[in-house]
Amino acid sequence: MNAQEIKQLDQAHVAGTYGRYDAVLVSGSGARVTDAEGKVYIDFTAGIGVNSLGFCEPGWVGAVTEQAARLQHVSNLFYTEPGVHAAKKLLALTGMQKVFFANSGAEANEGAIKAARKYSYDKYGEGRSRIITLTDSFHGRTIATVTATGQDKFHRYFGPFVQDFVYVAAGSTEDLLAKIDEKTCAILLEFVQGEGGVNNLAPAFVEAVAQQCAQKDILLVADEVQTGVGRTGRFMAYEHYGVKPDIATVAKGLGGGVPIGGVLFGEKTAAVLGAGDHGSTFGGNPLVCAAADYVLSQMTPPFLADVEKKGAYFREKLTAMPGVADVSGLGLMIGIRLKEKTNKEVVDACLAEGLLVLTAGKKVRLLPPLNITQEEIDAGLAILSAVIG
Repeated sequence: MNAQEIKQLDQAHVAGTYGRYDAVLVSGSGARVTDAEGKVYIDFTAGIGVNSLGFCEPGWVGAVTEQAARLQHVSNLFYTEPGVHAAKKLLALTGMQKVFFANSGAEANEGAIKAARKYSYDKYGEGRSRIITLTDSFHGRTIATVTATGQDKFHRYFGPFVQDFVYVAAGSTEDLLAKIDEKTCAILLEFVQGEGGVNNLAPAFVEAVAQQCAQKDILLVADEVQTGVGRTGRFMAYEHYGVKPDIATVAKGLGGGVPIGGVLFGEKTAAVLGAGDHGSTFGGNPLVCAAADYVLSQMTPPFLADVEKKGAYFREKLTAMPGVADVSGLGLMIGIRLKEKTNKEVVDACLAEGLLVLTAGKKVRLLPPLNITQEEIDAGLAILSAVIG
Protein backbone atom coordinates (compact mmCIF):
# COMPACT_ATOMS: atom_id res chain seq x y z
CA MET A 1 0.00 0.00 0.00
CA ASN A 2 1.16 3.54 -0.69
CA ALA A 3 1.04 6.38 1.80
CA GLN A 4 -2.17 7.87 0.48
CA GLU A 5 -4.01 4.55 0.67
CA ILE A 6 -2.88 4.01 4.27
CA LYS A 7 -3.99 7.51 5.29
CA GLN A 8 -7.39 7.06 3.63
CA LEU A 9 -7.98 3.76 5.42
CA ASP A 10 -6.94 5.31 8.74
CA GLN A 11 -9.36 8.19 8.28
CA ALA A 12 -12.14 5.79 7.31
CA HIS A 13 -11.72 3.24 10.11
CA VAL A 14 -9.74 4.67 13.06
CA ALA A 15 -11.31 7.02 15.62
CA GLY A 16 -10.09 10.55 14.98
CA THR A 17 -8.54 11.19 18.38
CA TYR A 18 -5.11 12.18 17.05
CA GLY A 19 -3.98 15.09 14.92
CA ARG A 20 -1.45 13.02 13.00
CA TYR A 21 1.61 14.43 11.27
CA ASP A 22 1.57 13.97 7.50
CA ALA A 23 3.90 10.98 7.35
CA VAL A 24 3.40 7.21 7.17
CA LEU A 25 6.34 5.57 8.93
CA VAL A 26 7.26 2.02 7.98
CA SER A 27 10.75 1.10 9.22
CA GLY A 28 13.52 2.37 11.43
CA SER A 29 17.00 1.79 12.79
CA GLY A 30 18.71 3.72 15.57
CA ALA A 31 17.44 7.30 15.50
CA ARG A 32 16.44 7.17 11.83
CA VAL A 33 13.02 6.22 10.50
CA THR A 34 11.80 5.82 6.91
CA ASP A 35 8.35 6.66 5.57
CA ALA A 36 6.27 4.83 2.97
CA GLU A 37 7.70 6.99 0.20
CA GLY A 38 11.33 6.29 1.15
CA LYS A 39 12.08 9.56 2.91
CA VAL A 40 14.39 9.21 5.92
CA TYR A 41 13.96 11.29 9.10
CA ILE A 42 16.16 11.89 12.13
CA ASP A 43 13.98 11.11 15.16
CA PHE A 44 14.15 13.47 18.15
CA THR A 45 10.86 12.10 19.58
CA ALA A 46 11.49 8.40 20.42
CA GLY A 47 7.76 7.76 20.12
CA ILE A 48 7.13 10.40 22.83
CA GLY A 49 9.91 8.97 24.97
CA VAL A 50 9.03 5.30 24.46
CA ASN A 51 11.80 4.10 22.14
CA SER A 52 14.51 4.56 24.75
CA LEU A 53 16.99 2.54 22.67
CA GLY A 54 15.82 3.86 19.31
CA PHE A 55 14.29 1.81 16.51
CA CYS A 56 14.90 -1.94 16.41
CA GLU A 57 18.06 -2.07 18.52
CA PRO A 58 19.43 -5.59 17.81
CA GLY A 59 19.67 -6.79 21.43
CA TRP A 60 16.15 -5.57 22.16
CA VAL A 61 14.82 -7.26 19.02
CA GLY A 62 16.52 -10.49 20.05
CA ALA A 63 15.06 -10.41 23.55
CA VAL A 64 11.53 -9.77 22.27
CA THR A 65 11.59 -12.31 19.44
CA GLU A 66 13.14 -15.00 21.61
CA GLN A 67 10.44 -14.56 24.25
CA ALA A 68 7.66 -14.36 21.62
CA ALA A 69 8.76 -17.73 20.29
CA ARG A 70 8.75 -19.25 23.80
CA LEU A 71 5.76 -17.84 25.71
CA GLN A 72 4.00 -14.57 24.92
CA HIS A 73 1.32 -14.51 27.61
CA VAL A 74 -0.21 -16.33 30.54
CA SER A 75 -2.42 -14.83 33.21
CA ASN A 76 -1.04 -13.41 36.43
CA LEU A 77 -2.41 -16.46 38.22
CA PHE A 78 0.91 -18.10 37.29
CA TYR A 79 4.56 -17.28 37.88
CA THR A 80 6.80 -16.43 34.91
CA GLU A 81 10.55 -15.84 34.68
CA PRO A 82 10.83 -12.57 32.68
CA GLY A 83 8.70 -10.65 35.19
CA VAL A 84 10.90 -11.50 38.15
CA HIS A 85 14.07 -10.58 36.26
CA ALA A 86 12.63 -7.22 35.23
CA ALA A 87 11.32 -6.57 38.74
CA LYS A 88 14.65 -7.40 40.37
CA LYS A 89 16.55 -5.05 38.06
CA LEU A 90 14.00 -2.25 38.45
CA LEU A 91 14.09 -2.42 42.24
CA ALA A 92 17.89 -2.58 42.29
CA LEU A 93 18.09 0.58 40.16
CA THR A 94 15.61 2.50 42.31
CA GLY A 95 16.03 1.14 45.82
CA MET A 96 12.28 0.59 46.04
CA GLN A 97 10.75 -2.53 47.64
CA LYS A 98 8.02 -3.91 45.35
CA VAL A 99 6.60 -3.33 41.86
CA PHE A 100 3.22 -3.83 40.21
CA PHE A 101 3.39 -4.11 36.44
CA ALA A 102 0.70 -2.37 34.37
CA ASN A 103 0.33 -1.55 30.66
CA SER A 104 0.83 2.21 30.49
CA GLY A 105 1.63 5.37 32.37
CA ALA A 106 -2.01 6.18 32.99
CA GLU A 107 -2.59 2.72 34.45
CA ALA A 108 0.52 3.05 36.60
CA ASN A 109 -0.76 6.36 37.96
CA GLU A 110 -4.19 4.80 38.59
CA GLY A 111 -2.46 2.13 40.65
CA ALA A 112 -0.50 4.76 42.55
CA ILE A 113 -3.68 6.71 43.34
CA LYS A 114 -5.42 3.58 44.62
CA ALA A 115 -2.43 2.57 46.73
CA ALA A 116 -2.06 6.05 48.24
CA ARG A 117 -5.71 6.14 49.27
CA LYS A 118 -5.61 2.61 50.68
CA TYR A 119 -2.51 3.45 52.72
CA SER A 120 -4.41 6.24 54.44
CA TYR A 121 -7.60 4.21 54.75
CA ASP A 122 -5.77 1.34 56.42
CA LYS A 123 -3.97 3.65 58.84
CA TYR A 124 -6.46 6.46 59.48
CA GLY A 125 -9.85 5.23 58.27
CA GLU A 126 -12.24 6.96 55.89
CA GLY A 127 -12.02 10.62 54.95
CA ARG A 128 -8.28 10.99 54.40
CA SER A 129 -8.27 10.62 50.62
CA ARG A 130 -7.30 13.99 49.17
CA ILE A 131 -4.46 14.08 46.64
CA ILE A 132 -2.60 17.26 45.74
CA THR A 133 -1.25 17.68 42.21
CA LEU A 134 0.30 20.64 40.41
CA THR A 135 -0.91 23.09 37.81
CA ASP A 136 0.46 22.26 34.33
CA SER A 137 0.83 18.61 35.31
CA PHE A 138 -0.19 15.66 33.17
CA HIS A 139 -0.91 12.22 34.64
CA GLY A 140 -3.00 10.40 32.02
CA ARG A 141 -6.35 10.21 30.26
CA THR A 142 -8.41 7.85 32.40
CA ILE A 143 -11.09 9.52 34.50
CA ALA A 144 -8.97 9.49 37.65
CA THR A 145 -5.68 10.50 36.01
CA VAL A 146 -7.24 13.20 33.85
CA THR A 147 -8.76 14.59 37.06
CA ALA A 148 -5.31 14.51 38.63
CA THR A 149 -3.96 16.41 35.63
CA GLY A 150 -3.67 20.10 36.53
CA GLN A 151 -4.64 21.58 33.16
CA ASP A 152 -8.10 23.01 32.55
CA LYS A 153 -8.11 22.05 28.87
CA PHE A 154 -8.33 18.40 29.83
CA HIS A 155 -11.25 18.98 32.22
CA ARG A 156 -13.96 19.21 29.61
CA TYR A 157 -16.75 16.95 28.39
CA PHE A 158 -16.17 13.95 30.66
CA GLY A 159 -17.54 15.00 34.04
CA PRO A 160 -18.35 14.32 36.73
CA PHE A 161 -14.74 13.81 37.65
CA VAL A 162 -13.24 11.93 40.58
CA GLN A 163 -13.50 13.72 43.92
CA ASP A 164 -10.72 14.80 46.26
CA PHE A 165 -8.09 16.19 43.92
CA VAL A 166 -6.67 19.62 44.70
CA TYR A 167 -4.30 21.65 42.50
CA VAL A 168 -1.37 23.68 43.77
CA ALA A 169 0.43 26.28 41.68
CA ALA A 170 3.64 24.59 40.53
CA GLY A 171 6.53 26.03 42.51
CA SER A 172 4.42 27.89 45.08
CA THR A 173 5.28 26.77 48.61
CA GLU A 174 2.72 29.25 49.95
CA ASP A 175 -0.08 27.65 47.93
CA LEU A 176 1.10 24.19 48.94
CA LEU A 177 1.00 25.00 52.66
CA ALA A 178 -2.42 26.59 52.32
CA LYS A 179 -3.95 23.51 50.69
CA ILE A 180 -2.52 20.72 52.81
CA ASP A 181 -5.02 19.70 55.48
CA GLU A 182 -6.07 16.74 57.60
CA LYS A 183 -7.71 15.09 54.56
CA THR A 184 -4.52 15.06 52.46
CA CYS A 185 -3.13 11.59 51.85
CA ALA A 186 -0.63 12.18 49.02
CA ILE A 187 1.15 14.71 46.82
CA LEU A 188 1.64 13.59 43.23
CA LEU A 189 4.15 15.39 41.02
CA GLU A 190 6.42 15.22 38.00
CA PHE A 191 9.90 16.55 38.73
CA VAL A 192 10.04 17.80 35.16
CA GLN A 193 6.55 18.41 33.81
CA GLY A 194 6.41 16.90 30.34
CA GLU A 195 3.17 17.67 28.54
CA GLY A 196 2.78 20.88 30.54
CA GLY A 197 5.86 22.46 28.93
CA VAL A 198 9.03 20.64 30.05
CA ASN A 199 9.02 22.61 33.29
CA ASN A 200 11.68 21.81 35.91
CA LEU A 201 10.38 21.99 39.46
CA ALA A 202 12.39 24.32 41.69
CA PRO A 203 14.55 22.40 44.20
CA ALA A 204 13.31 24.54 47.10
CA PHE A 205 9.72 23.68 46.24
CA VAL A 206 10.49 19.96 46.06
CA GLU A 207 12.26 20.20 49.41
CA ALA A 208 9.17 21.85 50.93
CA VAL A 209 6.95 19.08 49.52
CA ALA A 210 9.23 16.39 50.94
CA GLN A 211 9.32 18.07 54.35
CA GLN A 212 5.52 18.31 54.55
CA CYS A 213 5.16 14.69 53.50
CA ALA A 214 7.61 13.49 56.13
CA GLN A 215 6.13 15.60 58.92
CA LYS A 216 2.48 14.75 58.26
CA ASP A 217 2.66 11.16 56.97
CA ILE A 218 1.55 12.28 53.52
CA LEU A 219 2.79 10.05 50.72
CA LEU A 220 5.16 11.55 48.17
CA VAL A 221 4.21 10.05 44.78
CA ALA A 222 6.55 10.61 41.84
CA ASP A 223 5.14 10.40 38.32
CA GLU A 224 8.24 9.28 36.40
CA VAL A 225 6.32 8.05 33.37
CA GLN A 226 8.20 10.39 31.03
CA THR A 227 11.19 11.30 33.20
CA GLY A 228 12.15 7.81 34.39
CA VAL A 229 14.31 5.01 32.96
CA GLY A 230 17.32 7.20 32.24
CA ARG A 231 15.59 10.02 30.37
CA THR A 232 17.07 12.79 32.54
CA GLY A 233 20.55 11.31 32.88
CA ARG A 234 19.74 9.61 36.18
CA PHE A 235 17.66 6.49 36.27
CA MET A 236 14.87 8.47 37.95
CA ALA A 237 14.46 12.24 37.91
CA TYR A 238 13.89 12.40 41.67
CA GLU A 239 17.57 11.51 42.08
CA HIS A 240 18.45 15.02 40.86
CA TYR A 241 16.51 16.43 43.81
CA GLY A 242 17.84 14.21 46.58
CA VAL A 243 14.43 12.92 47.64
CA LYS A 244 12.97 9.41 47.85
CA PRO A 245 9.27 8.97 47.04
CA ASP A 246 6.97 6.53 48.79
CA ILE A 247 5.48 5.53 45.42
CA ALA A 248 6.85 6.10 41.93
CA THR A 249 5.42 5.30 38.52
CA VAL A 250 7.25 4.39 35.31
CA ALA A 251 6.20 3.50 31.76
CA LYS A 252 7.16 4.92 28.32
CA GLY A 253 10.87 4.04 27.97
CA LEU A 254 10.68 1.00 30.26
CA GLY A 255 9.72 -1.41 27.48
CA GLY A 256 11.66 0.25 24.67
CA GLY A 257 8.60 0.15 22.42
CA VAL A 258 6.12 -2.33 23.94
CA PRO A 259 3.33 -1.39 26.38
CA ILE A 260 4.46 -1.69 29.99
CA GLY A 261 4.16 0.48 33.07
CA GLY A 262 4.99 -0.02 36.70
CA VAL A 263 4.05 1.19 40.17
CA LEU A 264 7.04 1.12 42.49
CA PHE A 265 6.46 0.92 46.24
CA GLY A 266 8.83 2.10 48.95
CA GLU A 267 9.14 0.84 52.49
CA LYS A 268 5.95 2.56 53.72
CA THR A 269 3.77 1.26 50.93
CA ALA A 270 5.26 -2.11 49.96
CA ALA A 271 2.53 -4.12 51.71
CA VAL A 272 -0.47 -1.84 51.03
CA LEU A 273 -1.95 -3.76 48.12
CA GLY A 274 -2.87 -7.37 48.78
CA ALA A 275 -4.47 -10.15 46.74
CA GLY A 276 -7.53 -8.80 44.90
CA ASP A 277 -6.85 -5.12 45.61
CA HIS A 278 -5.54 -4.44 42.12
CA GLY A 279 -4.82 -6.34 38.92
CA SER A 280 -4.30 -6.34 35.18
CA THR A 281 -4.93 -8.99 32.53
CA PHE A 282 -2.00 -8.00 30.34
CA GLY A 283 0.17 -6.28 32.94
CA GLY A 284 3.65 -7.75 33.29
CA ASN A 285 3.21 -10.49 30.72
CA PRO A 286 6.34 -12.39 29.65
CA LEU A 287 6.78 -10.60 26.34
CA VAL A 288 6.81 -7.03 27.66
CA CYS A 289 8.86 -8.01 30.70
CA ALA A 290 11.52 -9.58 28.47
CA ALA A 291 11.71 -6.26 26.62
CA ALA A 292 11.90 -4.30 29.89
CA ASP A 293 14.52 -6.66 31.28
CA TYR A 294 16.73 -5.93 28.27
CA VAL A 295 16.20 -2.16 28.48
CA LEU A 296 17.04 -2.21 32.20
CA SER A 297 20.21 -4.19 31.53
CA GLN A 298 21.47 -1.23 29.48
CA MET A 299 20.99 1.32 32.28
CA THR A 300 24.56 1.20 33.55
CA PRO A 301 26.37 4.16 35.16
CA PRO A 302 28.40 4.83 31.96
CA PHE A 303 25.21 4.72 29.85
CA LEU A 304 23.45 7.22 32.14
CA ALA A 305 26.53 9.47 32.25
CA ASP A 306 26.49 9.49 28.46
CA VAL A 307 22.84 10.62 28.49
CA GLU A 308 23.82 13.57 30.70
CA LYS A 309 26.74 14.38 28.41
CA LYS A 310 24.51 14.33 25.32
CA GLY A 311 21.94 16.48 27.08
CA ALA A 312 24.60 19.07 27.92
CA TYR A 313 25.72 19.07 24.28
CA PHE A 314 22.15 19.65 23.09
CA ARG A 315 21.76 22.58 25.48
CA GLU A 316 25.03 24.15 24.43
CA LYS A 317 24.09 24.05 20.75
CA LEU A 318 20.45 25.06 21.25
CA THR A 319 21.16 28.08 23.47
CA ALA A 320 23.54 29.39 20.81
CA MET A 321 20.76 29.48 18.19
CA PRO A 322 19.53 33.07 17.71
CA GLY A 323 15.86 32.06 17.60
CA VAL A 324 15.95 30.24 20.95
CA ALA A 325 14.89 32.16 24.06
CA ASP A 326 15.82 29.47 26.61
CA VAL A 327 16.08 25.73 27.14
CA SER A 328 14.51 23.69 29.96
CA GLY A 329 14.49 20.07 31.09
CA LEU A 330 17.14 17.60 32.23
CA GLY A 331 19.28 15.13 30.30
CA LEU A 332 17.62 14.17 27.02
CA MET A 333 14.28 15.68 28.02
CA ILE A 334 14.53 19.10 26.44
CA GLY A 335 12.14 22.03 26.09
CA ILE A 336 12.87 24.93 23.73
CA ARG A 337 11.15 28.28 24.21
CA LEU A 338 11.24 30.23 20.94
CA LYS A 339 11.68 33.97 20.51
CA GLU A 340 9.44 34.53 17.50
CA LYS A 341 8.28 31.39 15.70
CA THR A 342 5.53 29.15 17.07
CA ASN A 343 6.27 25.59 18.03
CA LYS A 344 3.83 24.33 15.38
CA GLU A 345 5.69 26.26 12.69
CA VAL A 346 8.94 24.64 13.79
CA VAL A 347 7.47 21.12 14.00
CA ASP A 348 5.98 21.40 10.50
CA ALA A 349 9.15 22.85 8.98
CA CYS A 350 11.34 20.22 10.63
CA LEU A 351 9.11 17.45 9.32
CA ALA A 352 9.48 18.80 5.79
CA GLU A 353 13.27 18.87 6.21
CA GLY A 354 13.54 15.36 7.63
CA LEU A 355 13.50 15.83 11.42
CA LEU A 356 10.83 14.68 13.90
CA VAL A 357 10.27 16.91 16.95
CA LEU A 358 7.41 17.42 19.40
CA THR A 359 5.51 20.18 21.17
CA ALA A 360 4.81 20.67 24.89
CA GLY A 361 2.76 23.67 25.88
CA LYS A 362 4.18 26.52 23.79
CA LYS A 363 7.62 24.93 23.54
CA VAL A 364 9.33 22.59 21.11
CA ARG A 365 10.09 19.35 22.92
CA LEU A 366 12.93 16.93 22.18
CA LEU A 367 12.98 13.35 23.48
CA PRO A 368 15.61 11.60 21.36
CA PRO A 369 16.58 7.96 21.92
CA LEU A 370 18.95 7.66 24.86
CA ASN A 371 21.54 5.87 22.72
CA ILE A 372 21.39 8.35 19.84
CA THR A 373 24.77 8.72 18.12
CA GLN A 374 26.74 11.93 17.87
CA GLU A 375 26.34 11.89 14.10
CA GLU A 376 22.54 11.63 14.45
CA ILE A 377 22.52 14.45 17.02
CA ASP A 378 24.51 16.76 14.77
CA ALA A 379 22.41 15.95 11.71
CA GLY A 380 19.22 16.75 13.58
CA LEU A 381 20.59 19.91 15.19
CA ALA A 382 21.68 21.21 11.78
CA ILE A 383 18.06 20.96 10.58
CA LEU A 384 16.72 22.49 13.77
CA SER A 385 19.17 25.39 13.54
CA ALA A 386 18.19 26.10 9.95
CA VAL A 387 14.49 26.02 10.82
CA ILE A 388 14.59 28.05 14.04
CA GLY A 389 17.16 30.55 12.80
